[in-house]
Amino acid sequence: MFHRNIKLILVALILATAVWQFTESNIGNGIFLIILSLIPLFLYFKNEYILMAFLKLRKQDFAGAKSWLDRISNPETALVRKQQGYYNYLNGIMMSQTNLIQAEKYFKKAIELGLSMDMDLAVAKLNLAGVAMSRRRKIEATNLIAEVKKLDKQNMLADQVKMMKEQLKKI
Repeated sequence: MFHRNIKLILVALILATAVWQFTESNIGNGIFLIILSLIPLFLYFKNEYILMAFLKLRKQDFAGAKSWLDRISNPETALVRKQQGYYNYLNGIMMSQTNLIQAEKYFKKAIELGLSMDMDLAVAKLNLAGVAMSRRRKIEATNLIAEVKKLDKQNMLADQVKMMKEQLKKI
């Protein structure tokens, strides 16, 4: 993984080469280099290790996802703010299987740093509501579930929300 500033320098160098190719009347090479410069630019905004961890999580391979996330040595400096949010979000999902207290810290940090998609934010808040319910904090869980309902526009989490409301009534 290259540092984010190195990725921007790489984009600038490739674009400078593309301009040079245009001035030398090599239009095809210039177009190819402009398209090629989009790859490091994309990876500036979407970290490659986080993308690989998402792919591993889709296959329910938690150990593989953890190994990809562990390759990010210093997330505070190597990642942009949103990437840090997703780093904590993925760690929270993996920790929610074993350690709820640690998962709660990761989810709160992810929400604080920000997540791009409303669905990811809804899942993080739903997990936080589950942690709050397990710790007998009914008011906090109710507020989080209300926020999840607002964020879940496609009603993909409707069953989970309904199940949590039923459990809240028992507390």
